Amino acid sequence: MMKPILILIVLFFTTASNSQNNKPKENSKPFVLGSIEEIHSKILSEKRILNIYLPEGYQQNDTITYPVIYLLDGSTDEDFIHVVGLFQFNSFSWINRVPKSIVVGIANVDRKRDFTYQTTIEADQKRYATAGKSANFISFLEKELQPYIERKYKTNDSKTIIGQSLGGLLATEILLQKPNLFNKYIIISPSLWWDNGSLLRHNSVIYQENFNKKIDIYIGVGKEGLAPSEISHVMEVDANLLTEKLKSTKSKTITVNFDYLPQEDHATITHQAIFNALRILYPMRTEK
Repeated sequence: MMKPILILIVLFFTTASNSQNNKPKENSKPFVLGSIEEIHSKILSEKRILNIYLPEGYQQNDTITYPVIYLLDGSTDEDFIHVVGLFQFNSFSWINRVPKSIVVGIANVDRKRDFTYQTTIEADQKRYATAGKSANFISFLEKELQPYIERKYKTNDSKTIIGQSLGGLLATEILLQKPNLFNKYIIISPSLWWDNGSLLRHNSVIYQENFNKKIDIYIGVGKEGLAPSEISHVMEVDANLLTEKLKSTKSKTITVNFDYLPQEDHATITHQAIFNALRILYPMRTEK
């Protein structure tokens, strides 16, 4: 009785071994979306991680230059991957909504520190102990990051910043204080409640008639409700107030677009808002 059982066991292992040996060899390789780079900032006294996407067809030796998209909250576990997808999709030849662009995702270290300016609200000073250093981060963008990208890659004069929540607050601060840093501002669910809405009272040069730089602004907000602030603020209301103030500018070169997305909230708005922004901010492209 043992002999037939032994034969069966041998046949089983022989078949299993042959099955494993006959498996097709794996023919896989990594899927590469972009590159990870590190830049040392003297201004911030730290190293910063950049996620860089180069569009299809990018060649360092050709004559084509590209717009640059600077993405706040640009880590791979934040907004980098899905935002790159939006720009790639919208630049497909059969869609041709936006030009092929370089996307620079700026990974966070301390977003409350980097994206907020000094607040006069004592409760927020205590709650957010590291906050209030946005001036340093803006200086990093202007004096270190933009020159680094422009030296290393084939860029043109078109520069866009994308920021949501506290990132939207920072993008608004740059727009009002250093508007020439970017041509397009995509501001989503901005935390304008910070410092009791003091940015809404800021007297910027962009409100003056002699401001002549062409700037396109998109402001998107979802159904968000009360802000997490000591003094009551409704985020949709603040976004509307910002829009109306920007539209009151005497400058002829500022365009402002407001987009209310009631089906989205603070957590879900970013992807849809950026998709809408690309449709609104870029004129119809006819060349194929």
